[in-house]
Order: sequence, then C-alpha cells, then structure tokens
Amino acid sequence: MAGDTIYALASGGTPAGVAVIRMSGPGVRFGLETLIDSIPEPRRASLRTIRNASGEPVDRGLVLFFPGPASFTGEDIAEFHLHGGRAVVAAVLDSLEGLPGFRAAEAGEFTRRAFETGRLDLSQVEGLADLVAAETEAQRRQALQQAGGGLREACEGWRERLVRARALLEAELDFPDEEDVPGSVSDSAWADVAAVSSEIGEALADSHRGERLRDGFEVVVLGAPNAGKSSLINALARRDVAIVSEEPGTTRDVIEVRLDLGGYPVTVVDTAGLREAAGAIEREGMRRAARRAEAADLVLWLEDMAGPVTEAKSPGGVRMIRIGTKADRVDSEEERTARADRCEIVTSLVTGEGLDTLVGRLGEWARRALGGRGAALVTRTRQRSALAGCRVALDEALGGADRPLELRAEELRRASDALGRVTGRVDVEELLDVIFGEFCIGK
Repeated sequence: MAGDTIYALASGGTPAGVAVIRMSGPGVRFGLETLIDSIPEPRRASLRTIRNASGEPVDRGLVLFFPGPASFTGEDIAEFHLHGGRAVVAAVLDSLEGLPGFRAAEAGEFTRRAFETGRLDLSQVEGLADLVAAETEAQRRQALQQAGGGLREACEGWRERLVRARALLEAELDFPDEEDVPGSVSDSAWADVAAVSSEIGEALADSHRGERLRDGFEVVVLGAPNAGKSSLINALARRDVAIVSEEPGTTRDVIEVRLDLGGYPVTVVDTAGLREAAGAIEREGMRRAARRAEAADLVLWLEDMAGPVTEAKSPGGVRMIRIGTKADRVDSEEERTARADRCEIVTSLVTGEGLDTLVGRLGEWARRALGGRGAALVTRTRQRSALAGCRVALDEALGGADRPLELRAEELRRASDALGRVTGRVDVEELLDVIFGEFCIGK
C-alpha cells in the first residue's frame, strides 16, 4: 500500500563486508527514533549504534537520512550501512518488520515510488533498469544516458511545441471573430509541427540500434557435425559450456555464451550439426538451429579443413562467414592452401591459430552494428511504438490541409498522447507491473 513504509536489503547477499538496508515512507523518522534513538543530520553519514525492538545493541554502523521530497523516492529515506553478517542483517530486518506500518518492499518498489512522486519518468525508469542489468561498457553508457533523462528531455521538448501548436489551433477555433486572433494564426503552427515530425523520424531511423545494444549482437555457429562448433564455443567462453565429442550429433539444442568484446555485448550460439540422416530429437535441434540463424546478426559456417568439403546452408538475408577449423590436421601444405582459399578465417584450437583474429573480427562486426555517433535515443520497443504512433498522427494532421481544422487538431491531440506514453504521462498503468518487475528487491 502507498501509505506503508517499506524496507529491504539494498546491497548484495550476505555474508559481505558491508550490507545496506534501505527504508522509505512516512514512518522513516519513527523507525530511526526506534532503532538509533534520534534522527541524524540530513545527508551526513552518522556513526550510530543500531538497536533491536528490545533496546539491545545489534551493530554499530553508518546511518544516512534523506528527507523528502529531495530524495530518490520523493519520500523520507534512511539507510543503515552495517557489517554484512547474516545475523546482523536478519536482526535489523526483524526489528523493522515489527514496527507498525512497516513491510518488506516488493521488487522495484523504491523505483516505482520515485516514478509515482514524479522524481523519475518512465523512460528514466527503463534506463535505470538497463543500468542495473548492463554487462558491457557500451550498454552502461547507453543506459546512463537514458536514466539521465535523454529521451525525457527530447519528448518534453516535442510535447511543449505540440501544446503550443494546439493552443494556436484552439484559439482560431474558439475565437474566430476576435480581431487579435486572425484566421491565419494556425498557419504559423504547422511549420513547427512538420519540424517535430521530422525530428522524431530522425530518432526512429537508427536501425533499432538501441534495442539491439540492449539485447546484444547475436552470432550463430552452423556447420556439419564434428566441424568444431562446440570446441569453438568453449574456446570463446574460456570454459566448458558445451560437450565436445567425436560422436556426431552431440549437440541437440542451442547453447548460448555471452561475451564482452570491446565493450559490446556479443551472444555466440552453438547449434546442432546439420546433416541429412538424423533422429527425431536431432532433427528438432536442426530445426531450432535454422530458426535461430534466420534471426541472427551474423552466421559463422564452420568447415573441418581435414574433412569433406561442405556447402554452406545460408539463411536468407543474414551475412555468413566461412571459418576453417582444425587446420592443424591438414596433411599437406597444398591441401591447406586449397581449403584456406574457401575460408575467410582459418583456425586451429590446438595451436591457437586464428582465434585472436576471429575474436577481433567479431568485436569489430559488433561495433559496426551496435555503435554509432552517440547513444541511441530510443532503446525499447515500447518507446519506438509510441513515437511511431505520434509521427503517424502528426503526418495525418499535416497531410489534411483540405480537412476541417477540428479534425486536424484532434490528430495533434493524439500525437501528444502518444508522446505522453513514452514518459508515462498517460495510459501506461498496464505496463507498470511489467517494467518495475525487472528490478531486484531493494531497488
């Protein structure tokens, strides 16, 4: 309930060097007076003895108090920085649980309160979730820009211009006979509406770079059985994630490895070997491999240089790179040269040949696909859909010069509502549980 005071362990699991317990809500001051006997000076770390409900000392640590509304949630917030032992943390949490009006926080509830009090808009909330989940430097930079309000500032600027345009239209509609509201007053609004439509179009014309960076550059490894796919996956992961065997058909399902290459997220997917003769389970694995390859950013076709020549089975529209494997097993230099001419990169996991080259190329391909000039403005499908809806409404208004002014004004209202859905101003209630569910307890 909104009137409750919530609390949670906001740091990692115990035991740890330091544990942080956070609370937020109307009962924070009462909680501080109960556990440390007084309210510390705002925004200054105070060394205090924390006591349980019986007045017995539990620990001695730092306490911080952030009075609302100038806090993360917009409410009073306090934090206990304790020794991270399980017993210490459990004792403080038990003490808070016993206080009237206090309850354990749900996942993302601190951030949700920040949204509900206007401290964050929905695009900033999504950026904060991405920042918590960021695995690479590029993802961190993009999430920080979003959490800092990059998309919010753009949307608010567009919205203000549309509100002004709508005001001019309404003036002409409501006061057509007034001398200081000439009949052509709305004409001055349409140029700015066209500019807003163009700017939104530029933001959307980014090849979905923001969403792709969140998900990562996906590379699917294909090839005949025993071409070295699983061995390559293990080498890239630097650990045994896939079973390696001379027996054909060992891999039956897709296996994923997430890599950080040059700051960009790359997911490499091991798949079932492609061949004609296979059992029902192996055929299902091959079907999944083909489906995954069709949605990939890049396909690596592995060919055993010491085995039969294979024909690459390219999924439509996806770039495919032929990789020669097991180069150390080729008997003659003449045969090696002939087989190497068919491949872009030649590798041997025994000698290490070509592995650094392959890793470097993967990082470069990911940078080209996911990088760009500055952070992407749009990072989620939800945001893109709302902005696209806004632009459709704007173009309807701009293209209807022969239509009644009332209808064109209605299209501008629809466009403003679509912008409001990006930041959470309107019609997003059904999304909130999904979005805030991405956060961990304590955030």
